[in-house]
Amino acid sequence: MTAPASWTRRRLLAASALLAAPGLSRAAGDIAGGKPISLIVSYPPGGGADVMARLIAPRLGQVLGQTVVVENKPGASGTIAAQQVARAAPDGTTLLLDASNYAVNPALFDHKLPYDPATAFAPLAVLATFPNVLVCTPGFEAQSVADVIRLARNKPGRLTYASSGNGSAQHLAGALFEQIAKVELTHVPYRGGGPAMSDVMGGQVPLFFANVASSLGHIQSKRLRPLAVTSRLRTRALPDVPTLEESGLKGYEVLEWNPVLAPAATPAPVRMKLAAALRTVMADAEVLGRVRALGGEVFAGDEKAATTFLQQQQAQWTRVVREHRITRE
Repeated sequence: MTAPASWTRRRLLAASALLAAPGLSRAAGDIAGGKPISLIVSYPPGGGADVMARLIAPRLGQVLGQTVVVENKPGASGTIAAQQVARAAPDGTTLLLDASNYAVNPALFDHKLPYDPATAFAPLAVLATFPNVLVCTPGFEAQSVADVIRLARNKPGRLTYASSGNGSAQHLAGALFEQIAKVELTHVPYRGGGPAMSDVMGGQVPLFFANVASSLGHIQSKRLRPLAVTSRLRTRALPDVPTLEESGLKGYEVLEWNPVLAPAATPAPVRMKLAAALRTVMADAEVLGRVRALGGEVFAGDEKAATTFLQQQQAQWTRVVREHRITRE
């Protein structure tokens, strides 16, 4: 049967628009017959994972020639969303966009997860990495990381740091700081990064391993004072702020990051196509610029590199969680 001329023109115009998108080219063929792809985000709207999902979804749709819909499924440190994707049909139409807790949960939940993290997923990409920044109340007496360490050693357990909750990236950053610096701090968990940051700005707790993107405005307005970033290299967003390794904590590195994963049984050709499309999206100049504006860097690597990175992160945080007896409560 011959298609109506108006329908044909619409299809041609749509295809031309996709191919004309700056920095993007449509991948050949459709996934699952062109059905919409659900990008399941493991955290609420407005957070870092959600920001990344909404940044890449329209561009991923352009590259694949399919609709990509962002769905937020928060709860239980990301495990609700992970369970949904682990049980989804392995046809490439249900993907998980998670955060760095993906590497922490296996140890934090102590084998009580409703899926096997070692076998449930096929990593497609790590989109980008983001450092935290150790900030303090502007009036805090420490002017450097060396000062913090000195104060902590003079008053074991009396120096406090805030976090967005037990087992959070900020909590683990503090635990690793204690381990490498050989000091004892007291962890003060909050129900979210916003309340924690507010109390640090207000002077109730002096220290916080803040997300660079969410704290940058407060640093620029002098409501927070940065002491060091947690990445191995300085961040473009705070070029004058040293790293913790530069500040004497050799081997210190804590990054927040966002992986994209498919159900483990997804066929290799589908995984390869999705992974290639994600690399195309992350190479787009606008996406790269947005990631850097948030203090991050696009992850350089394919599926294999992403898998290796996730394994290394899980090994590191499993060790920290167990050595510090960190629990969810």
